[in-house]
Amino acid sequence: MSEKVFQKKVGKEGKDLADIRKNYGDWLDEWLDFRRVRVKESTYIRYRNMINNHIRPYLGKYLIQEIDTFCMETYVSRLLTNGRLDQEGGLSPKSILDILTVVKESFRYAGFYGVDTVCCFEHVSVRRKQKEMRVLSWREEKELVTLLLSDIDSYKVGVFLSLYTGIRLGELCALQWKDVSLTDKTIKICKTMQRLQKPEPDEAARTHIIITEPKSPMAKRMIPLPDFVVGVITAFESLPDHYVLTGSRERFAEPRTMHNRFKTYINQSGIEDANFHSLRHTFATRCIESGFDIKSLSEILGHSSVKITLDKYVHSSLEQKRINMDKLKACY
Repeated sequence: MSEKVFQKKVGKEGKDLADIRKNYGDWLDEWLDFRRVRVKESTYIRYRNMINNHIRPYLGKYLIQEIDTFCMETYVSRLLTNGRLDQEGGLSPKSILDILTVVKESFRYAGFYGVDTVCCFEHVSVRRKQKEMRVLSWREEKELVTLLLSDIDSYKVGVFLSLYTGIRLGELCALQWKDVSLTDKTIKICKTMQRLQKPEPDEAARTHIIITEPKSPMAKRMIPLPDFVVGVITAFESLPDHYVLTGSRERFAEPRTMHNRFKTYINQSGIEDANFHSLRHTFATRCIESGFDIKSLSEILGHSSVKITLDKYVHSSLEQKRINMDKLKACY
């Protein structure tokens, strides 16, 4: 059969037989183009990086029909032991699970066009480790707040606000005064800021800042503010379109800059190393300790389900366990 005739011959379920001969790398390109107009820019960039860094180099040269369950298990083992780009060890289980999601979706895409795949993903598993959360102790929280309230500025206001509302770093950086109502004592979370690689990077600037809607519908939320928080932030109120962190319309503080400032505050407070997300964990933990109902806390945090809140935060601290143990009475 000539190549020209072969290209025109229709295979199973209407797909050209030429496509059945494509290697997996070509299917990845097709799937990525398909997803590009259906997901947020940040998601597309994440997919593209996973494909180029971790999937194509290992699997791209094979026909998709050749990638069976054993091949996939071997691939996962390699990622676990030597998957980092610097060759200094393996990827985290969370990263590998994200990669497998892309692989499964691209296989499903090829299957939609009539290509038989033989990998049984149900037999490919990765044990996900429970990452220990960094929560500030009461002493550390007090030391941090003392520093924030001394010689306070708009950046320290941002950290203070995050500590007592649990908002994410990107949400804080995108926050403008039009999102804050001192009268109603609320803040409205409706956007987030992040620095991303450009979809088509050039030498002049490979990354750019974007402000988009939050990552899920539940992340768009209204958060009530305690009176003591309103009392602290009132003095810094500015025009509606000014950013809370800078008090400027044109100038904003990007997440990396704000995280570095937070690190400075932590060091000045003499607190053991913590990242900005520790503020969110600390807020949620204090809410649980104070007796918050889980549904309210889940909505304040912007979780997509109550289950996420339960799995992450509903566990007692050592201090809470001690209080409960002290309630026991001896029988002698």
